[in-house]
Amino acid sequence: MNDPHLVTPSGRPRARGIGIPLDGIAGPVNAITDVAGVEVGYVTLVSGEGPLRRGHGPVRTGVTALLPRGRAGIGVSCAAGWHSFNGNGELTGSHWLAETGSLSSAVLLTNTFAVGPCHRGAVDWINARQPDVLQWDFPVVGETYDGHLNDVDGSHVQPEHAVRAIDDARGGPVDEGSVGGGTGMVCYGFKGGSGTASRVVHYGDTAYTVGAFVQANFGARRELVVAGRPVGRLLIDDNPVEGVDRSLPPGAGSVIAVVATDAPLLPHQCSTLARRVTLGIGRTGTSGSHHSGDIFLAFSTANPGVLASTPGARDEAPSAPHVSRMEFLAWNTIDPLFEATVQAVEEAVLNALIANEAMVGRDNHRVPALPHDQLRDLFSS
Repeated sequence: MNDPHLVTPSGRPRARGIGIPLDGIAGPVNAITDVAGVEVGYVTLVSGEGPLRRGHGPVRTGVTALLPRGRAGIGVSCAAGWHSFNGNGELTGSHWLAETGSLSSAVLLTNTFAVGPCHRGAVDWINARQPDVLQWDFPVVGETYDGHLNDVDGSHVQPEHAVRAIDDARGGPVDEGSVGGGTGMVCYGFKGGSGTASRVVHYGDTAYTVGAFVQANFGARRELVVAGRPVGRLLIDDNPVEGVDRSLPPGAGSVIAVVATDAPLLPHQCSTLARRVTLGIGRTGTSGSHHSGDIFLAFSTANPGVLASTPGARDEAPSAPHVSRMEFLAWNTIDPLFEATVQAVEEAVLNALIANEAMVGRDNHRVPALPHDQLRDLFSS
């Protein structure tokens, strides 16, 4: 059996698999699914080649579903918070998250112009599969722009793709690279997309897990840093992305990150974890382009149902009809979770780059893969 720390379920190498040195203790499969109950599902859409014909293709896109408590737990609230490092993007439901600190829906990631179909798909899934769970909810949908490779203006992502991504969500090892919502994404001028990692944090005899998932579509080639080494400036020769598509300034794109933990946290503490994502992506070199929407979500699976805030939601742990109580880590002990978040996000971005292959998309735009051999040479010397 392949070591999930080293390779993806489909056999692609991960950052640790090519010898990249990384800090911290990873969980059993080094993925956001190391947080018990979290499930991830993908629908990947790839078809067509050659010149762009709007509405027809080529298609290089998809949908990612992240379920904080699995399908059975949709409707059971989690403490949650979010942060916008740069607001050139979209995360639906964010106003409700800011108001209540409560997340009880699926989280879907897709391309910029497929937010609506995915939102509709989440509602359709609830109505079809669990009609008695919620009278209404605010699905959370995040996006990054895949128009360099994909017919982003075409209506290729439909509500049924979001439904299927939710139905296909599973725990355990998670595929990375050009899958799901990350299918058409570009990161640091190399093929980007979906990546994940986790860290285990010990508080005496108690261990908590922090998991991160990124849809990585950001950064200029010259900025790329891998495990502290400025490798982007050494790998500038094959950079067709910044040479072909003049409509996208270097560094444009976006990144959506989702951080999960089983540590008991208040909603505002989740927001502080979301803010630390900025440091994690910063470790990979980005300076934060104006043209990049960098939006981050964090949630805690502890205290199930205590923050139920929608009519009909399944509040599993009320202490009284009108009073709720929750456990949370003391503020002066939270720093190890911050460190774990930064480490996991950094590795998730690198995994999105390394567990990948070159792709050709619309108008024969080609995006190269991050070269493994050159990275191995750099880190073996």
